Amino acid sequence: MAETNFIDYAKIFCRSGKGGRGSTHMHRAKYNPNGGPDGGDGGRGGNIYLRGNRNLWTLLHLKYERHVFAGHGQNGGKSLLHGAAGADKYIDVPCGTVAYDAETGKYLCDITEDGQVVMLLKGGRGGLGNWHFRTATNQAPRYAQPGEPMQELMIVLELKLLADVGLVGFPNAGKSTLLSATSAAKPKIANYPFTTLQPSVGIISYREGQSFVMADIPGIIEGASEGKGLGLRFLRHIERNSTLLFLVPADSDHIKQDYETLLSELRAFNPALEEKRRVLGISKCDLIDEELMQLLEEELPTDIEHVFFSAVTGYGVDKLKDVLWKNLYHDKIENGAERHEELVHRDMKSQVLDVDFEEWEPDWEDDTNDSEDDEFDLDDLIVE
Repeated sequence: MAETNFIDYAKIFCRSGKGGRGSTHMHRAKYNPNGGPDGGDGGRGGNIYLRGNRNLWTLLHLKYERHVFAGHGQNGGKSLLHGAAGADKYIDVPCGTVAYDAETGKYLCDITEDGQVVMLLKGGRGGLGNWHFRTATNQAPRYAQPGEPMQELMIVLELKLLADVGLVGFPNAGKSTLLSATSAAKPKIANYPFTTLQPSVGIISYREGQSFVMADIPGIIEGASEGKGLGLRFLRHIERNSTLLFLVPADSDHIKQDYETLLSELRAFNPALEEKRRVLGISKCDLIDEELMQLLEEELPTDIEHVFFSAVTGYGVDKLKDVLWKNLYHDKIENGAERHEELVHRDMKSQVLDVDFEEWEPDWEDDTNDSEDDEFDLDDLIVE
């Protein structure tokens, strides 16, 4: 059941509230026959917000919540009574969630901190009552403003995991084995391709009680940036990682070529990933001896630091942690300054927008809050 609970994609239809109509009421009193206008203003419509929540880890709670509607503003009343504002709606999402316009794929906002609030849709303003339009020459205006209309938007929410180190490699490269050996995470491990079907996150213990977070994504194959395999769906999870750990097994025929293939797929998916710090890990070294390691040294790429290790026997794992820690806090170690990773946001690719908006129809009934106690009903007349 745990494998089906990780939901990192949700599509939601949002609708803000419309503003309430201003009242056209005329004051009526036994001893004041010419009381004049006393219509109140309509209330504003409710807004739609995104809010970060650190207690959430996936978008599972939004999987079946297809519609999020804010409340409509109430109409103004007599005696200058102001209509009540519509109820705001908050969509709680885990930290690391990015919102896109589902129709155009345009980037909207990014939620990275707990309690961060971003307005998605603004509710309509309430209309002014006829009390605002009284003048010396028009002492009994029989009109008021209608409220502003609501706004509608279909959004796509994507969760991009917040982790320090991201594991990149072909299927069966030993990513899940490394994560399970160095953390308390229990990813599925088996001897067949695409054993990992969902990202896994583990906390790696380091010296003196320190730790860092490592994320494992499903294996990447050549052409993943074009949608082959599972790469296109999960490559986004490593966009936030400070350091990328490329894993190539020691029994590979061409370690350098495999590394360059992985790097080219990341470059094609998001060119900004090439600027991140990278470490090359040669896994499954329990299958080779020291002499073969020395021979492989000559064929490895020279522009990236590499580490030979075996997650099964523990060989080289501590050295790998040291290298990763040095890359994570390189600027702090060298210059005493913190290093902050910034995610380069791009618009969503058109092939993931699988909704046919021409055939899509809303499945709700629009409710109205028009008041029946107004003497006049001239909604079509707007006075600016």
